[in-house]
Amino acid sequence: MKTIVQDYHINASIEKVWEALVNVQDINNWGGGPAKMDDKPCTKFSLWGGDIYGTNIEVEVFKKLVQEWYGGKWEEPSIVTFKLKKERNTTNIELVNENVPDIEYDDIYQGWKDYYLGPLKEYLEEK
Repeated sequence: MKTIVQDYHINASIEKVWEALVNVQDINNWGGGPAKMDDKPCTKFSLWGGDIYGTNIEVEVFKKLVQEWYGGKWEEPSIVTFKLKKERNTTNIELVNENVPDIEYDDIYQGWKDYYLGPLKEYLEEK
């Protein structure tokens, strides 16, 4: 198992970035839908109509979101942590994706850029 670490600087407020991570309407707008999501601990979520699903395991509003993720035929969850930090007029998201199956590492690494945080960034910066 491997770990992915990526940083994204988004020209949007920390509040808007947070909403894009946890608000169903925003998630659907940037391309992660159909989604079920909220910002409450111990709640279940799904993205892309259930292709990715899991549980929120830690929530610090506007600061940190930790989730158990399942996809495909994974036997163990991948742990995904989003840490948000305000930096002048931008928001930095540090992504840490732990317990990534070795065979899927390259695809998942690029998938964050192509299908999740890349589109989220574009969506927020176009607003």
